[in-house]
Formats: sequence, structure tokens, C-alpha cells
Amino acid sequence: MYSFLHILSGTWFIISTNFPMWLKPDNHNPSFTYTITEKKGYNILLDEVKYLKKNKPKVITGYDYPDKKNAKGFTWKGKGIFFFAKSTWEVKLMDDTEQWAVIYFSKTLFTSEGVDIISHSTTLDNTILNNIKTQMLADSVLKKHVTSLQVLPRTD
Repeated sequence: MYSFLHILSGTWFIISTNFPMWLKPDNHNPSFTYTITEKKGYNILLDEVKYLKKNKPKVITGYDYPDKKNAKGFTWKGKGIFFFAKSTWEVKLMDDTEQWAVIYFSKTLFTSEGVDIISHSTTLDNTILNNIKTQMLADSVLKKHVTSLQVLPRTD
């Protein structure tokens, strides 16, 4: 059965964000790789966040559990040293060709709420980014994040 998990599967690059961790000068090239896996009889996503910190590769791994009430919502639970961490996130916008998306993540004990614009490509042209921001302004949750978004430079 084809599901939203299948749409998210693969690697997504963070193009623009207001997430403080990605705005630190020592962190570069963040991406998410989602792989469908099964846990306790349910399909979930293995979530690998990869980035460079001081030019050294880093990985944060966790699992994304689908929200039973929202097909585009998830609860992330950390794996390994991050086993205690948990956050909720949701795909709020996605283009018709499934090449870019806007994800909203809620506040946790360790992070503020925010937004990532992600893409299967490492860059998006300014016309597309401006179109995404226009769509965000029409969403009551996303509109307050538009002015704080920053395009991330790529170092690869």
C-alpha cells in the first residue's frame, strides 16, 4: 500500500530554516534521510539527520511514528544517546511533484518551535522559495515563521 511514508522516503536537504541548531556557524549541510521500517507490526520511518559540525560528519538517529489522527503528522523519538528526546512535527505544505515540503516542528524542552523548507535537491531557486513563502503566509501556523527563515549556505 502506497502511503505518506512512501512520499517522505529518501533524502531531503534543508534549504531554509529558523531552527537554531542549523543556524550555528559550525553546522553545515543538514539533511534528513527517511527509510520505512517496521516496529511492533507498524510501518514507521527510520530518521537519520546528517550534517557537518566543524567539517566532521555527524548523525542523529531516531524513529518517526505516524500520528493516528493526522496523516502528515509524526512523533520523533530519539535512538541511542538521544533515546530520551521526543518531538512532534508535521508536513504543512508540499508541492504537487513532491520535490519540496515545509515541515513545522513544535517546541520541546530542548528546542523552539520552527519551520524547515526541505527539498530532494540541494538548492531551490529564489522564485520557488518566494512562492513557498507566499503559501506559508496563507497558513495560520506557518505565517509567523516566514520572516525568521534563513537560506542555508551549502559547503559541498
